Amino acid sequence: MNGIEKITARIETDAKAETAEILREAEEKAAAVRAQYEAQAKQEAEEAKKAGIEAARRQAERLESAAQMEAKKQLLAAKQASLNEAFDKAQAKLLALPDDQYAELLAKMAVKAAKTGREEIILNAKDRDRVGPQVVAKANVLLAEAVKPQPAGKAAKGGKAGAVLSAVVTGANALLQGTAMLTLSQETREMAGGLMLRDGNVEVNCAFETQLRVLREEMAAEIAGILFS
Repeated sequence: MNGIEKITARIETDAKAETAEILREAEEKAAAVRAQYEAQAKQEAEEAKKAGIEAARRQAERLESAAQMEAKKQLLAAKQASLNEAFDKAQAKLLALPDDQYAELLAKMAVKAAKTGREEIILNAKDRDRVGPQVVAKANVLLAEAVKPQPAGKAAKGGKAGAVLSAVVTGANALLQGTAMLTLSQETREMAGGLMLRDGNVEVNCAFETQLRVLREEMAAEIAGILFS
């Protein structure tokens, strides 16, 4: 598991823990709403019983039904808000990393997404000034290290990991041959954090907001289970 995958896994674990706590509070609030409606329904039912008015009984039933529907609505809204908050906190944690760790993370993201080794790295204005040169330097070092001879038993395996390493090695070979090198673009983009890679007209979006949205989409089934359980 590489650096970005470890960070993503840790963020996902933290997000789930925070979500569980927020959902517990939402359940308590929903229970209070149900209790309020049920108390009102009980009071009207008692009055209906004393007065013998059938219409009041039906009104009590409608109130009970409304209470259940409102409680479900509020619980669903609370769960949705908690998930949004969890992903917002995940992005905030990435943006709050110390400069060196942040540059290392962006460098690994760039290497993983690079296809030719000739790409420009585009950052937001703040990150370009803060860590731009570090990101490019670290990324090019990682590309160069990718083609160093590997000890026996550490050769790349097939599947997704092999495909990623193949792309990295392609870029690294180009770098070592003097035909390519990742560079820092003079251009900046409006994004919270992360980066864009551009080679000619081809761009790869590695902005944090995009990556977290993709992660959320990949977790769609799990999220649906949380929302509608």
